[in-house]
Amino acid sequence: MQTKTILPTIEGALAGRSEPLVVDRDHLALAVGLMDPRPEHFETAFVGLGCFWGAEKAFWMIPGVWRTRVGYQGGFTPNPTYREVCSGDTGHTEVVEIDFDPTIVTYAQLMSTFFESHDPTQGMRQGGDVGTQYRSAIYTTSDEQSRVAHELREQYAARLHEAGFGPVTTEIAPAAAFYLAEEYHQQYLIANPQGYCGLGGTGVSCPVGLL
Repeated sequence: MQTKTILPTIEGALAGRSEPLVVDRDHLALAVGLMDPRPEHFETAFVGLGCFWGAEKAFWMIPGVWRTRVGYQGGFTPNPTYREVCSGDTGHTEVVEIDFDPTIVTYAQLMSTFFESHDPTQGMRQGGDVGTQYRSAIYTTSDEQSRVAHELREQYAARLHEAGFGPVTTEIAPAAAFYLAEEYHQQYLIANPQGYCGLGGTGVSCPVGLL
């Protein structure tokens, strides 16, 4: 058993399972099927910024976002359960998958929301939520997304440094397999209006306009 703040190796990760999870219902905020195919001209972004309950809400409220879903990414265990991810033995982080219309909202604007909605200097935690599944992460789907993510991370790190924060620990990597989280996690704060939301930023604005 790994400690919750140390990523496992591929050899030490849990075995998982071959059967993918299906959540066949409509999005509770956006009224689109959670298993519907993404429209062809839309793009997808993946971000991890702590507990995905509050993180998802931050993105489904943005005009131009067609659908959000929460799940697990960046680890080794295929089709993990929430309990397995929380053990620290899968290597995954909790992420939000964002399908969006780039003619209405840009990837850079989404990344600005990402950086401003959490503290990307905290390593393997967000606030009181401690563990590898709460690490800050961006998983990119194109070279252009990677360029934008790296530039914004560098520029935001400079602003955070000026404000007295430590180094940015946000992981940026090409998107690998995304595993859908269990149904009760999807749009959790609509189904549970008084539910826990650990989302919180630094108060430092992200310089998206400089791109």
